[in-house]
Amino acid sequence: MSQRVFADCSASIAEFRANPARVVREAEGPVVILSRNKPTFYCVPAEDYEVMMRRLENFELADIARARLSDGKTVDGRV
Repeated sequence: MSQRVFADCSASIAEFRANPARVVREAEGPVVILSRNKPTFYCVPAEDYEVMMRRLENFELADIARARLSDGKTVDGRV
């Protein structure tokens, strides 16, 4: 059964253990680490991770704002 991966680059766990810095440098972005040809984890450069975290925070804040507005409150929580 195939499994979707969310990276353009992949490396085996053995390659990653041997030289993680080289794997990340050559990938130039997120890399999926495979064990027995199955995704085990993703290695994401710090800059990419920070962007992802900011976007997630923005989604969470937008959800809070929508919920408050649907309750008849202002975005800051006041009625």
